[in-house]
Amino acid sequence: MSVETPQTSAHVTIFAADWCPFCNNLRKRLDRTETPYDLVDVEAEGTEDINEWIESVNDGNRIVPTVLYSDGTHATNPEASAVRAKLRELTGESA
Repeated sequence: MSVETPQTSAHVTIFAADWCPFCNNLRKRLDRTETPYDLVDVEAEGTEDINEWIESVNDGNRIVPTVLYSDGTHATNPEASAVRAKLRELTGESA
């Protein structure tokens, strides 16, 4: 069964949950450097398809944070520095 990648207009979309310390840490570190991202609460109603996608890219596990980039690639629990580097790559900005 093929699971469709969620649609997003942002270069960085973080799929997270309020109770997740790794999610909160990533968000704080990105906010500190004003790194733009969209946030999707995986606990919200109507996120069944998103959770299926998260499981499909994490060997059947629902791991958050899972980050989706605008080029269709993703990362599981990435460091904030890796997210910033990927954003620079996507936008063509230099460090």
